[in-house]
Amino acid sequence: MTEDVIGANLREIRNRAGISLSKAADLTGVSKAMLGQIERGESSPTIATLWKIAKGFHLPLSALIGEAEAARPDPGAEFKTVQFPGSIAVKIVFPFDPDLGGETFRISLTPGQTHVSQPHESGMVEEVFVLEGEMEVLREGHWLALATGEGVRFKADQPHGYRGGARGAVFLNMHHYPRHVGLAAPA
Repeated sequence: MTEDVIGANLREIRNRAGISLSKAADLTGVSKAMLGQIERGESSPTIATLWKIAKGFHLPLSALIGEAEAARPDPGAEFKTVQFPGSIAVKIVFPFDPDLGGETFRISLTPGQTHVSQPHESGMVEEVFVLEGEMEVLREGHWLALATGEGVRFKADQPHGYRGGARGAVFLNMHHYPRHVGLAAPA
């Protein structure tokens, strides 16, 4: 994983907001010790932890996992895939665009792999479109089967999840945030 990138992004977000690690812990529900370890690149945070941080700061996920355009060797270069330990692999396709209020990821699931996500920011909507394989999406308490070329839109401010089919799956995951997300970190 890109612990250094995530740590630098978190430190920059916190510094821009002008808040201490203790205040960041209060906002996110992630311990001060864990936040410090992430900032120093000493911990590989789970995707669930990163979502808690993003939600606490009212920021999109790509603000934490994406390299700033200036940090990439070629401004047109693709983003790297982030493999979360024991979890999904996530690659930014389009980073958060404040004018559109959204971001897009390419996610890979191995056969039978399940990832259940806690509710995101209030008012957030996700779309899933299967590029390869088959999968199921947990929404409104039920699993919905999707094959290559199929998609679904659902409220992501409630528990939801993804499960890879017999061959696994690769899918696009579009996040549509409420208007207040991504404007500025809380003070």
